[in-house]
Amino acid sequence: MSNSHDHKHEHQTLKGRNLLFSILLNVLITLSQAIGGIVSGSLSLLSDALHNFTDVISLIVSYIASKLSKQKASIHRTFGFKRAEILAAFINACTLIIIAILLIIEAFKRFLDPQPIESDLVIWLSLLGILANGFSVLLLRQDSKSNLNMRSAYLHLFTDMMASVAVLIGGLLMKYFQMYWIDSVLTFLIGVYLIWVGYDLLITATKMLMLFTPSHINVKDVVRSINKCPKVNKLHHVHIWNLNDDELHLEAHLDFKENISLTQFNDILFQIENILHDKFNINHVNIQPEFNKKDPKEIIVQD
Repeated sequence: MSNSHDHKHEHQTLKGRNLLFSILLNVLITLSQAIGGIVSGSLSLLSDALHNFTDVISLIVSYIASKLSKQKASIHRTFGFKRAEILAAFINACTLIIIAILLIIEAFKRFLDPQPIESDLVIWLSLLGILANGFSVLLLRQDSKSNLNMRSAYLHLFTDMMASVAVLIGGLLMKYFQMYWIDSVLTFLIGVYLIWVGYDLLITATKMLMLFTPSHINVKDVVRSINKCPKVNKLHHVHIWNLNDDELHLEAHLDFKENISLTQFNDILFQIENILHDKFNINHVNIQPEFNKKDPKEIIVQD
């Protein structure tokens, strides 16, 4: 047991270091691209710098949330700050969409009035963005698969890396073909892409904050599995929700066919916990036993 705890602590520390290093990289990129965008007159480079600035804010939010999530529970905060990372993912998704809308508006304005752009500076700074963001993406890639907060930070960095690729292509087209309008078109495409990835993240975070049943859980399947247990009449009044990425909770009433003892209930509860964990990955179970209680026996009951 202690080895597992030490490994988890080491993983959390590494995750925090990766975030902190990514923040420092993005501060460097933001300053370089903002100055370069002003000097060169490139809207796509300025938009990339603006997106990088939101990355810095988002990564700081993710870093703080990651630190808070490890704080212990207390009398006043019985769950601690376990939902801090979900809230951070929600905030980051909102910033992605807001920035995307602003970029699209500016792209449309610039498309109507294209401006000459210093393409060499655009090319070199976009290469810097690709390298720095690409390295940050590699740092956070593994954690993004199992943690919504890290996924939101990862998406910010990944979309910015792709934006830098688009800016590089635009810089090359402007340098060799004088296609200055491509700067606005690429900015528009970056904005559309940000809305696409931000919307998916926003929906996922919102569902978790609203305590919706996870999409991979079929409540009726859960009920049917539990109803097959000995002496069980019906599982009802069911609530299933994610507290965070690691904890999936079930709360329900369990109606029995006979008036069993507490010892018998403990044995049945042990079976139920194993079924819920093995079949549905539900790792926190809170069940209220009942016998001949006059209450609604519907699977879902509005409290």
